[in-house]
Amino acid sequence: MTDVSDVPDVPDVPDVKAEIDQLMRAFLGAFTNTDGARPDLAAVREVFVPQGMIINNSGPRPVVHDLDTFIAPRQEMLTDGTLTDFSEWEVHERTEVYGSVAHRFSEYAKSGFRDGKWFEGTGRKTTQFVRTPAGWRMSSMAWDDA
Repeated sequence: MTDVSDVPDVPDVPDVKAEIDQLMRAFLGAFTNTDGARPDLAAVREVFVPQGMIINNSGPRPVVHDLDTFIAPRQEMLTDGTLTDFSEWEVHERTEVYGSVAHRFSEYAKSGFRDGKWFEGTGRKTTQFVRTPAGWRMSSMAWDDA
């Protein structure tokens, strides 16, 4: 558990925003396998706190993942030929920072081939961030595909 007394003084919001922007780019980029790139799902562990939670709320009921149960099937799909030429990117975001916590609401788009068929999609993500002694990290994310 992080003791807030271990956390340095709160930096300026523009600096926090830049750090959060980088965390989102690293998270979304972890899944990219376009132009022969290899996905880097280890980046998910780098941007999240170890106890992070990722929730798919696109279906009739939420599917809640810890980092392991989120990463494993995606690693397989992105490397076994199921999901190719895949990328995902933010289209729009709104980030709010308050002290040692932050929230980001994102609109995203994605595209690639799944089982050899081209697809494109969009959706929304809500991501929470916490400031730790090692810097800002994601604590939870939930998404809903359009």
